[in-house]
Amino acid sequence: MSTLARARCRAKAHPLAMDAVLATAVLVCMVAGSFVEPRHRDSVSWALRTPDPLSLLLMTLGAAALVFRRRAPMTVLALTGALSVIESVTGDPRAPVAMSAVIALYTVASTTDRPTTWRVGLLTMTVLTGAAMAAGDLPWYAQENLGIFAWTGIGATAGDAVRSRRAFVQAIRERAEKAERTREEEARRRVAEERLRIARDLHDVVAHHIALVNVQAGVAAHVMDKRPDQAKEALAHVREASRSALNELRATVGLLRQSGDPEAPTEPAPGLDRLDELTGTFRSAGLHIEVARADQGTSLPAAVDLAAYRIIQEALTNVQKHAGPQAKAEVSVVRVGPNIEITVLDDGSGEHETQDGGGHGLLGMRERVTALRGTLTTGPRYGGGFRVHAILPVKNRTPTGEGPA
Repeated sequence: MSTLARARCRAKAHPLAMDAVLATAVLVCMVAGSFVEPRHRDSVSWALRTPDPLSLLLMTLGAAALVFRRRAPMTVLALTGALSVIESVTGDPRAPVAMSAVIALYTVASTTDRPTTWRVGLLTMTVLTGAAMAAGDLPWYAQENLGIFAWTGIGATAGDAVRSRRAFVQAIRERAEKAERTREEEARRRVAEERLRIARDLHDVVAHHIALVNVQAGVAAHVMDKRPDQAKEALAHVREASRSALNELRATVGLLRQSGDPEAPTEPAPGLDRLDELTGTFRSAGLHIEVARADQGTSLPAAVDLAAYRIIQEALTNVQKHAGPQAKAEVSVVRVGPNIEITVLDDGSGEHETQDGGGHGLLGMRERVTALRGTLTTGPRYGGGFRVHAILPVKNRTPTGEGPA
């Protein structure tokens, strides 16, 4: 730290002591100036003189008042201004008591607003200069009188400039702090969004595959004794579903790896191009599914493609879990203008999540659709069954939409 910086730190830590040092320096300057006077009124030569005791007292009082200039700047200015007026009237020759008033005016200007500085500065200049011109035997245009006018103006101007600079620096500091807070909040928001996205993916993967494993394991247990071949087939489906679940979990958790960790899997996120594979896993579990597509081979953004796949996956998982063993499902993917519409219907008699309130699948669907500025409608069908209808914009308009996993 430089010497100037250390001095500033000490000044901020001990303002009263620094003001006492300043007051002492001002007193020394005023006393030294009081020993000098012009030898002739119309010349520029100077001679030594002895100041009056009253002048020494006024200078001492003016300097002492400056010790409290930060605590009560207006009061100190009024006191030093009054002492300067008394010196102008009584001092012959005059002593530079007005120097303390100039310092007090600077303090007022540096700690108040500009209109107050203008009013107080003009009043101080008028009173001190008027008293100096009206008193004594010097002409009104004497350099001593004009010097009071100039120095009070300089004090007010310098104080206002310091106040403006402090306000400017403070504004810059506040903007920097606000920008830092904004960056931190944005980072926290992005982290929360990423966590939510990963949680949705984990839920969709686990719910889908575990539901299939549960169904196939139940089938295997039911036919183990009487039809061992069918039980083996069911166990093979269990093994395949569990392998797929592990692979997708590995791909999702790979997003959490650090830069120095082993390379994460690079398998692309699933989309509607894998819809046949998805429905095939459900058909192998005994669910009857009909698929109708009228999207004319639309190429979807990665986020929309993934959301469409996950919505169908979660809807069919709910059908498998809640609609009953004899339920049938219908899946349709239709391109309608600028949107892609996903509809999953079933004719089951079971109750879905909205009735028992125990799952998060529908909530995850809604969050996915909302993130893409789409709409989602879910609810029971008239006459039985359940309906899931999602409308997704083909062009992903959200700036923070999900990308490939």
